[in-house]
Amino acid sequence: MAKAWVWFGLLGLLAMAQEGSWSRLSPLGQPRQEVGAAEVGGKIYVVGGFAPNGTTLGSAEVYDPATERWQNLPPMPVAVNHPAAVGLQGKLWVLGGYREGLNQPTETVQIFDPATGRWSLGSPLPTARGALGAAVLEGKIYAIGGARGSSLGDAAVYDPALGQWKELPAMPTPRNHLGVAALKGKVYAAGGRNTHSFTLGTLEAFDPASGKWETLTPMPTGRSGHAAAAVGNCLYILGGEGNRADPRGMFPQVEVYRPAQQAWQRLPDMPIPKHGIYAAVLGGKIYLAGGATQQGLGAVNLVEVFAPPRCD
Repeated sequence: MAKAWVWFGLLGLLAMAQEGSWSRLSPLGQPRQEVGAAEVGGKIYVVGGFAPNGTTLGSAEVYDPATERWQNLPPMPVAVNHPAAVGLQGKLWVLGGYREGLNQPTETVQIFDPATGRWSLGSPLPTARGALGAAVLEGKIYAIGGARGSSLGDAAVYDPALGQWKELPAMPTPRNHLGVAALKGKVYAAGGRNTHSFTLGTLEAFDPASGKWETLTPMPTGRSGHAAAAVGNCLYILGGEGNRADPRGMFPQVEVYRPAQQAWQRLPDMPIPKHGIYAAVLGGKIYLAGGATQQGLGAVNLVEVFAPPRCD
């Protein structure tokens, strides 16, 4: 009997490894949703967003895995909600967002240097927008989509060697509240919303080599306000809002896209479905800090980490 229990235990561990696993970290100091987040220098940064009462936050926090604690950073020069964020050249870059509500989009680029503990302003985006996505590919920043009154297909790339932005061909499907990630030489734009649908399943990818967009196999679960992350050779989509079948309007689904097969697979659901989240990747794990547990406003300080299954 003992051997049988050991065997079943090993099978359970194997199943977890194939499906991924979730864990929870120390909570944020400030509940927040519609945030920007990124990994810089082995630490996780979370910036801006909405407080539970809908106030736009200028505060920022950083998580150090060595101490397992969050610490406050100096406030951003410009408080924003719905920004995009990336890590590049050892610094945190916060792109665009809304100054208040959803009515004051900005083209501001804010840069935090951990070495000096100070913020500075960078070359502004070509167009003001919030609810955009961003990713770093081959040392350049790509800013995709968003909204400025109406949904945008705007795409632009920032080359730090030149210190300037260059506009790219527009994304075929204008949208905001989308997920963006860089994977295998391309920039992927997944899901989002526009005037035609609140829960798009659209998947499009920009190839810098050809300078063109391509339309790929759509997500099984259309949604917006979700997180997107590239780990290994796969694209992961987590959470989101707009689920009419759920009383809170939330999507718990975690889905993975394998470019080699051009196919999606569903993984076990999120323990606590959230939207208004932005993924940061560190050590092959996906960090999701803050967000909301109901459609619309409902900011929380929960921090969860997803260790995805191996993806060749």
